[in-house]
Amino acid sequence: MFELIKQKSADYKNDILSGLTVALALVPEAVAFAFVAGVDPLVGLYAAFMVGLITSVFGGRPGMISGATGALAVVMVSLVKEGNEMGLAMAQPQEDMGLYYLFVTVILMGGIQILAGVLKLGKFVRLIPHPVMMGFVNGLAIVIFLSQLGMFTEVVDGEKVFLQGNQLFIMIGLVALTMGIMFGLPKLTKKLPAALTAIVVVSAVAIFSGLDVQTVGSFIRQGGGAGLEGGLPTFQWEIFSKVPFTFETFKFIFPYALILAAIGLIESLMTLNLIDEITETRGDTNRECMAQGAANIVTGLFGGMGGCAMIGQSMININAGGYRRLAGIVAAVTLLCFILFASAYIEMVPIAALVGVMFMVVIGTFAWSSFRVIPKIPTTDAFVLILVSALTVVFDLAIAVFAGVIVSALVFAWESAKRIRARKRVKEDGTKVYEIWGPLFFGSISAFSSKFDVANDPEKIEIDFIESKVTDHSGVEAIISIVEKYEKLGKQVKLTHLSSECKQLLTKANYSYNLHAVIEDTVEDPRYHVVADHNAFV
Repeated sequence: MFELIKQKSADYKNDILSGLTVALALVPEAVAFAFVAGVDPLVGLYAAFMVGLITSVFGGRPGMISGATGALAVVMVSLVKEGNEMGLAMAQPQEDMGLYYLFVTVILMGGIQILAGVLKLGKFVRLIPHPVMMGFVNGLAIVIFLSQLGMFTEVVDGEKVFLQGNQLFIMIGLVALTMGIMFGLPKLTKKLPAALTAIVVVSAVAIFSGLDVQTVGSFIRQGGGAGLEGGLPTFQWEIFSKVPFTFETFKFIFPYALILAAIGLIESLMTLNLIDEITETRGDTNRECMAQGAANIVTGLFGGMGGCAMIGQSMININAGGYRRLAGIVAAVTLLCFILFASAYIEMVPIAALVGVMFMVVIGTFAWSSFRVIPKIPTTDAFVLILVSALTVVFDLAIAVFAGVIVSALVFAWESAKRIRARKRVKEDGTKVYEIWGPLFFGSISAFSSKFDVANDPEKIEIDFIESKVTDHSGVEAIISIVEKYEKLGKQVKLTHLSSECKQLLTKANYSYNLHAVIEDTVEDPRYHVVADHNAFV
């Protein structure tokens, strides 16, 4: 009993400390993504709080962290810009209309995500091949790494330039110190959270030594923000008075909402899959879809920019032992407390400490094993892995995953198409039998048709499908075409060993004559009943 209580206490401690670490790491990320989208930093911070809290409580994957993300921000920037232009073009010109169009779009995005959950579309993430998953992880690790390079810059005469001289060496030194503590501390003791300890130590070094380094506060002001301090999120009544709810507005926001919903769900569900593998547990994809949708609706109504799962922060959380919902709740609530009460202190944290944490996340996230497996896996799988990684970096996650799945599907179809075989034999009564092996579908119909010698075959033909399965309309049409060719020459054809499912496809698809006449239902082969019964449940 005491051991159980002790274990539970340790679990809660891990969740709380992990949540504090994640909250610190969320601040510059949310601010940076808000700047990318062209909105105030508090819009990103409020999104991180609301999306993070709601998905932690109601989501389908305990331990996963959600908030404002770069994948969504790069789409939002054009939405906000175009919305501002539409506002200025109104009969009564309105400034900052892009922000209110963004809120409405995020609400619609949430509705689409809830619909995806209701329709149970989340399960389709299981169809994503492993090379696509590895490419997704590697691509996002590279994206996280590249995003941190922007922290090595400063604004000079209105332009961003990379740090030089002592400032660069100090930045590199503090980043290295952070990474060193995170690497070495777990080898000495597991009782202290490595990431949080590293942030506290590096912050103390920078503050008490008086080092001239970029901090969270200077980073916010560098981007044009006033600071981290703010109040509680408030209901945005202006949405209903400023945004014209017309068909033109719907036509403008719907494509953005659809893209944002797709990107948000893909990133969230693939992050969920990744955490499932790490923790050897299973999350609920459909529940996560609905939680993400509800979170985005609430976020849009209360002035946030929307969000989805964040692989970087999720990895920080999992690596720190935050496997339960409490970790995400603590991160979200702590972030709000930073905004309300501790903004002055959080603004003192050196950016270098948070960059060091994210670099360790990159190292932990990147699938280094991919270098080892690439020479050993099929060339097409290696190509898909590299393709998804590259497209994630160059374009965005949605394009990368769709491209990877499509290429994998085409490769599978091509390989399956080559498996069609026809074994030929002649019965004692002169009937020629074609025993078909392999799946008959759109990719294999050409090879299937080439197996038959219609002109030179005898008067009686039997096509045996006991080792084959007709899977689509193209396969049905190929069978009908062969039957018609034989019957035009006055030859008799019988189709045997068809499963009940295949029979149904054939009889439904044929419109020229009754195929029941060529389908043989009386079968004495005991193997047939096993195959037929199995296919009936496929």
